[in-house]
Amino acid sequence: MNNTLNNYTDREKSWLTFNARVLQEANDENVPLLDRFRFLGIFSNNLDEFFRVRYAAIRRMSFETVETEKILGVPAEQLLKEITGIVIEQQSESLRILTEIEKKLEKENIFIINENQVTKDQEIFIHDFFIQNVSPAVVTIMLNNLEEFPLLKDTSGYLAVKLVLKSDNSTNNIIYAVVEIPNTINRFVVLPSNSNKQYIVLLDDVIRLNLNNIFNIFDYESISAHMIKITRDAQLEFDSDLSKSLMEKISNSVKERRVGEPVRFVYDQAIGKDTLEFFLKGMNILSSDSIIPGGRYHNRRDYMNFPNLGRYDLLYRENHPLPIPGLSLEGSILERIKKKDYLLYAPYQSFSYIIKFLREAALDPKVASIKITLYRLAKNSQIVSSLINAAKNGKKVTVQIELQARFDEESNISYSEQMQTEGIELIFGVKGLKVHSKVCVIERLEEGKVKRYGLVSTGNFNENSAKIYTDVTLFTSNNEILKDVAKIFDFFDVNYRVHRYKHLIVSPHYTRSRFNKLIDREISNAIAGKEAYIKLKMNSISDFKMTDKLYEASNAGVKIQLIIRGICCLIPGLKGISENIEAISIVDNYLEHSRIYIFGNAGDPEVFISSADFMTRNLDARVEVTCPIYDKEIKKELIETFEIGWKANVKARIHSAALLNQYRNRGDEKPFRAQQEMYNYYQNKLDVIAEELQ
Repeated sequence: MNNTLNNYTDREKSWLTFNARVLQEANDENVPLLDRFRFLGIFSNNLDEFFRVRYAAIRRMSFETVETEKILGVPAEQLLKEITGIVIEQQSESLRILTEIEKKLEKENIFIINENQVTKDQEIFIHDFFIQNVSPAVVTIMLNNLEEFPLLKDTSGYLAVKLVLKSDNSTNNIIYAVVEIPNTINRFVVLPSNSNKQYIVLLDDVIRLNLNNIFNIFDYESISAHMIKITRDAQLEFDSDLSKSLMEKISNSVKERRVGEPVRFVYDQAIGKDTLEFFLKGMNILSSDSIIPGGRYHNRRDYMNFPNLGRYDLLYRENHPLPIPGLSLEGSILERIKKKDYLLYAPYQSFSYIIKFLREAALDPKVASIKITLYRLAKNSQIVSSLINAAKNGKKVTVQIELQARFDEESNISYSEQMQTEGIELIFGVKGLKVHSKVCVIERLEEGKVKRYGLVSTGNFNENSAKIYTDVTLFTSNNEILKDVAKIFDFFDVNYRVHRYKHLIVSPHYTRSRFNKLIDREISNAIAGKEAYIKLKMNSISDFKMTDKLYEASNAGVKIQLIIRGICCLIPGLKGISENIEAISIVDNYLEHSRIYIFGNAGDPEVFISSADFMTRNLDARVEVTCPIYDKEIKKELIETFEIGWKANVKARIHSAALLNQYRNRGDEKPFRAQQEMYNYYQNKLDVIAEELQ
């Protein structure tokens, strides 16, 4: 298909539109107040990562000689300006929403106050809290006489301080300093109260109230402190020293990230012009960098951890994870999987089954080996604990751990060292390819033969994210599938040899071509007048060639339904291009992360789960696994869960060329909130089984 860039949505603007959907949740009056704070925090955290990665990458391109217009559709400098304009608008909206939430909290007798609003008793408490807890952790740097401006970290917020000294010499009576706000102390300090009112003060204001305690050696007539925040380029740069291990190179590179080029500077709009200019000059921030005026407080990602104050009425009702029908956490999980496949859909169902699977394998005398891929791990990971337990019991444990999982590098290096110490064999992937697949295979000796059991998942083996990310995991003892999983680990060992897989679809060698064939089959069926449809649920679609393939299918009459949470470069509904394509995004209490692919196949649908999105990096530059679902019950279950998502008319927005984030209108139909209906779906399955047993 001869498409122009006009037939695609710009990737960066599409991502910013996704983050605007997160901001919509913060603005939604139907969302509980404290959860609205959480969405503000997620919005801010997302934006931080966007600037550290995507904005930084475009900025680097702007300094190179490549013709960025051919790649980006517009010159890099123009795109950077457009991004900055969008972000300034979004930041302004987020400040408005923050103020609105705070006002509504006051009606609930929850008050967020600053240092000028505290009572005498509260001031005494804050002063004592500062002396005992904050003062030992505060780093303060006097700036005037330094030869070199200090490095400000992009993981911290700072107070830019200006002191005007009592002096007749007007040229030397101003001192500038910077105070780092400690991130080892909770940002929100709950104040004691003798009434039904609850008061919170931010750590920033605890410091502001105690500035005199910090600067009392100076004889000043005035002091002011305004928050600033910097974001740095997070690109990892590796040296070519062959004597260094990959772990050492990544560790050094992560340290170098701390001195990455500034890509965004956010400041309190109330800051004095002279103070702002002093800091911009000292930090060598140019006008071409993204300089964004903000409110009194930055690092609003901390609102993800706003204290609940015991007010569970101001939070979403918690749905406790459900059991998987037929799969017990008390008996042998391997014996059950031997008889049939099972599907876990987190967080609707309990992630504990995965921990149980590994714990049992660690203790089972018949289990000889465990092989697993790890990408992002929980703090104090039970997964790692289980693997170490297995190694201590004499099992051969092989772990492929991705050291380049962005922003998890330090954590993964730490876990690697811990596992190596315990005798676990580590594989650090394939040169030039991130390993993003989520698979595990266990080999068990049964009656003198090797029997395999395994997991294939769309999400990380991470018990923390499993509480808030929707992901599906297949438990299987299907030897054909698991022989393919074992081949993936062979590829890690000897990666110059390209393996052939009979069942799994594996990137970087086969995913693009196999999906093209699946789409071609639907095109042929549509042309032949047979039932032809494609239903895809994924995080992002940004690969132009795959987008073109779906456009081709649409033109052939294939009906295409897309549930895409984040980036969607494909534009549905374009005349003569994508008239048979509909695309929605669901943003709600959980992060939609499962990837489920359904192809009509003339009435006998084929269903897959995958770690891969339709992004170029997933198709061509990572090790990804897409797994066919053969069990008829699980296949039916995944089709039904897709349909639940597709019926969404409460939290679903329509993907469109205009990037309006318009909510889906279902006319006279009842409100249908897909995530709650998904939980009800799995609860109903248990209820039906309970009735049958009575």
